[in-house]
Amino acid sequence: MTSPTPGRSTPVPVGPPPPFDPELAEALAAVSGVVPPGGFSLENIAAMREASMAARHAAPTDEDLARGGAWSVEERSVPGPAGAPEISLVICRPTGATEPTPAVYHIHGGGMVLGHNRVGLDDLLDYGQELGFAVVSVEYRLAPETRHPGPVEDCYAGLVWTAEHAEELGVDPGRIVVVGGSAGGGLAAAVALLARDRKGPALLGQLLMCPMLDDRNDTPSARQMTGLGVWDSAANEAGWTALLGEARGTDEVSPYAAPARATDLSGLPPAFIDVGSTETFRDEDVAYATRIWQAGGQAELHVWPGGFHGFDSIAPRAALSADAREARLRWLRRLLAR
Repeated sequence: MTSPTPGRSTPVPVGPPPPFDPELAEALAAVSGVVPPGGFSLENIAAMREASMAARHAAPTDEDLARGGAWSVEERSVPGPAGAPEISLVICRPTGATEPTPAVYHIHGGGMVLGHNRVGLDDLLDYGQELGFAVVSVEYRLAPETRHPGPVEDCYAGLVWTAEHAEELGVDPGRIVVVGGSAGGGLAAAVALLARDRKGPALLGQLLMCPMLDDRNDTPSARQMTGLGVWDSAANEAGWTALLGEARGTDEVSPYAAPARATDLSGLPPAFIDVGSTETFRDEDVAYATRIWQAGGQAELHVWPGGFHGFDSIAPRAALSADAREARLRWLRRLLAR
C-alpha cells in the first residue's frame, strides 16, 4: 500500500544554476519576453485561460489529427468518477489495423489549471504512425475549481473506460501505456499508482516527461532555479496551491495528488522519466526514478543538459529537443517489442 509522506532530509546548499543550452537559451529569451518567470500566479489564471481558449480555436481539428486518413478520429463523452460529470476522450486509431493495437493513454499538461485533451498530441501521433499504436487523450477537470482528487479521478476513470472498451476500440487491454508531460506527467504517475493499488488496468509502461511530482517545492533544483526558466518555484507553488489549497506542503497530501509522497514505489510498470538539468522539477524527478530502482522496479532516466521546462515544445528544432523525442521513441519501441 501507499502511505502519505516519505522522510525528508535537511535542505542541501546549492550553487549557481547550471547554464542553459545555448540553442535553447535563445528560444527562452524570446518566450520570457511574453511570459516572464513568475508570470504565472493564482491571480492571473483567468487571464491565462482566456489566452488558452483563444489558442484552443487553433487547436488541431479532427481533420488535422486524421493526417490525410492515417488516423480515425472521434471525441467521445464517457462516464467520469462516481457522482461526477462525464469526461471527454479524443480517440485516434490507426486506419487499416487488422489486429488489436497497443494504446497510449495521454494526460495533458498545464500546471493543473490549464489545457485540454488536444494539447500535446503531435509527437504521440508521429510515434503512433511509426509504431502502430492508438492514442486516447483525456480531458480532466481543472483546479482550482476542481481540487484533488477530482483531476486524477477523472484521468483514472478514462483509463478504466479505455481498458474496459478495448475490444470496441481495437486496442489490446494488456498493452496500454500511460503518458503525460509536466502536470500531465504527475497525473500519469498518480494514475499508475492508483491502477496498482486498486488492481485496475495492468499498464504496460508509464512515460513521464518533466513530471510535476512534489507539492513541497523545496528541492535543491526548485531553489536553484528560482526566477529562471519557464516554470519556477513561484509558479509551481501557485499550481500546487490551486490543486490542494491549504493542504499544500502538509502531511495531509495524498500520493495520488503528489506521487513524490508515495513511500512504496514497488510493483509499478516500467517508467521512462526525463527532465531538463535547468528546471524546477529536476531533483524530484531524479529522486522518483532512483526510488523506483531502489524498490526493484525499472526506470529509464534522462536529464537533458541545459534543458528548461518544456524545452522540446518551445524549441522543437533544437538539437536537444530532437534527442529527447528520439529517446522517447526508442523507449516506446523497446517496450512494445516485449
